Amino acid sequence: MKIPTFSRPEIGSIPLTLIVSAYLLVVTNITFWSRTAAAFSSNKTSLLAFSVAISLLTICALVTLSVRYVVKPVLILCVLVAGFASYFTDTYGVVVDKEMVESAFVTTGAEAGHILTPHFVLHVLVFAVLPAILIGLVRVRHRPFLQKALRNLALILPAFAVALVLIGYNYAAIAFVARERKEVLNVFNPAAPLSSAVRFALSAYKEVDAVVAPFGTDARAGDRLAAEKKPVVVVVVAGETARAASFSLDGYARETNPELKALGVVNFANTSSCGTATAVSLPCMFSGYRRTEYSESKAHTRQNLVDVLTHAGVNVSWWDNNTGSKGIAKLIDYAAINGRQNSPLCHEGECLDGIFLDGLDSKLATIKHDSVIVLHQLGSHGPGYFGRYPEAYRRFTPDCRTDELMNCSHDEIVNAYDNTILYTDHILASVAKLLAKHENTISGAMIYMSDHGESLGENGIYLHGAPYAIAPKEQTHVPFISWFSPSYARTMGLDTKCLLAYSDAAMSHDNLFHTVLGMMNIQTDVYNRELDAFAPCVARS
Repeated sequence: MKIPTFSRPEIGSIPLTLIVSAYLLVVTNITFWSRTAAAFSSNKTSLLAFSVAISLLTICALVTLSVRYVVKPVLILCVLVAGFASYFTDTYGVVVDKEMVESAFVTTGAEAGHILTPHFVLHVLVFAVLPAILIGLVRVRHRPFLQKALRNLALILPAFAVALVLIGYNYAAIAFVARERKEVLNVFNPAAPLSSAVRFALSAYKEVDAVVAPFGTDARAGDRLAAEKKPVVVVVVAGETARAASFSLDGYARETNPELKALGVVNFANTSSCGTATAVSLPCMFSGYRRTEYSESKAHTRQNLVDVLTHAGVNVSWWDNNTGSKGIAKLIDYAAINGRQNSPLCHEGECLDGIFLDGLDSKLATIKHDSVIVLHQLGSHGPGYFGRYPEAYRRFTPDCRTDELMNCSHDEIVNAYDNTILYTDHILASVAKLLAKHENTISGAMIYMSDHGESLGENGIYLHGAPYAIAPKEQTHVPFISWFSPSYARTMGLDTKCLLAYSDAAMSHDNLFHTVLGMMNIQTDVYNRELDAFAPCVARS
């Protein structure tokens, strides 16, 4: 019996490249074309010129690489990257930038599971894997090198010339969009995500041999801290994906902060974040750099807030219920508590933030030395908001009960997210109550800042991670809350009534470093009183 053989279809390298270019431009760039149309809505001529020019430049780039041993890997890489990225741009309206690439590399399996939904898998199979297989199956005809080079140039040179002419005649409009409407080119597939991946790889390579410079080694306990007989304890809660727009303390109409309201906390209602993703904001918050000065390389090559506190003799510990400290806690006591198997608060590699509370109670009962405890929350991280709160805090219903937000109404998404804020309210209030419970043996205070906010569908954008220059306020306006025990306020000469009157002042992540140093009465040359949010209400010793 003769076994039938499979005859692979054959195609020239240039026709294959043109087909793949058309696929990438038409199928994987729906969001890009939508934003392009909006950006050039008042100038149809420039819209047409820009569209033709970027299409021609895409073709030129791919045809340039349509040589033997290169064309197939390049085209397969392009359709895979564009297929993956288009899911996030088309479904959530987010940008696959360097920070998102970094987040993908450091995410936990449990967190990734909220993204790997049936809809995501189907999208990737249809728009990434299937085209890649088809490219791999075809046999590509190649001419001798010189002939190929001449034929490629015969296409590239006129196409490139036409693109330049179109851009040149419409330069003002196109330059304006490229400069002021960055949300357009930031979602162009596969160029934007490939560029982001390269930038991430380069930064990661530079960090391999990075040397961490000492910082704030002159730090010492101030007079107030030295004179206090009880240990001073500050709990720093690093929030996750909590936006001020959903905090009733910040003016949200729905009551999402009943417990904190009852405690009479100090709330700074006008606070902005350093970034829109944890990978940027968290190290920035603790770095001692202002947002305008901050860079990832700077953060990884200099000690940070927790190290300065350690230099002053303060015991510092970091408890993580998220994806790690992003390098902040390398030199201090660190505990990842989100992998516990024996707690009803933990499920499939994730724990509710209530996991902090029993351990904190025990810790506070045994503290004998001035201490700072950092609690890094899981908070309100999406898209699986419904998994961030227990049934008892499922107050706003119907709530979205799936990771696939596109299957929920806007009201259901908002309800689920608001439940996460309600639960964070409970966690923060519980931390304050535990500090108050142990006031006979410690002088305690709490400070809370979220790392970034979240978009819940406003203007078609979901989740977070938008480039800061174009990020909506929902992603950059964050809550900043503090609580002080009476003994702590007395020890540090803090006038809480003054703080309440001062709470409308503009604050940012720039303030956290210096505010925590001030809260612990640490004396050091790296402390800047002007950036200490509480300093105006602290009596000089």
